[in-house]
Amino acid sequence: MSSAVEIVDYQPAWGVDFTELGRALRLALGDGAQRIDHIGSTAVPGLAAKPVIDIQISVLTLEPVDDFRLPLEQLGYVYRADNPERTKRYFREPPGRRRTHVHVRQLGSFSQQLPLLFRDYLRAHPAAAAEYATVKRRYAQQFRHDRQAYVEAKDPFVWQIVRRADGWAQRIGWTPGPSDA
Repeated sequence: MSSAVEIVDYQPAWGVDFTELGRALRLALGDGAQRIDHIGSTAVPGLAAKPVIDIQISVLTLEPVDDFRLPLEQLGYVYRADNPERTKRYFREPPGRRRTHVHVRQLGSFSQQLPLLFRDYLRAHPAAAAEYATVKRRYAQQFRHDRQAYVEAKDPFVWQIVRRADGWAQRIGWTPGPSDA
């Protein structure tokens, strides 16, 4: 059993925290990172979230992993080689530091584009973000001590938002804006 699922009101400090983290990541990775983006709920102004900063680093290729693993480890990030998701490499915050998840994904891949589209759609549609906050709070309360059940319970709503976001992207010709760091 993992720690309790906690959803908190949006904190403007999340953007400031990302800016500091992104700056350090950009210095460490240089041009090896094609993009460094603030993703997830903490990247959507006004959206309630788990107080975890999610960062996506987009690279040209996931192999060799040492090209980005070594600079990230020098910053103290912990590589999670046992992550089961094959479309990314996953790192956690340095021990004792603010909760941060770093997702390294291949530039242009579906798994790299999806979190950017999801974020941008919610930023552009505050009513959808408010719906998402309601769903997250409901399931966080219902599955407070079962993180996996929480994730599985909100998945149908997430995919409903993805369908809406895809239609929106088609209508406006969405492409990701510039890198956040």
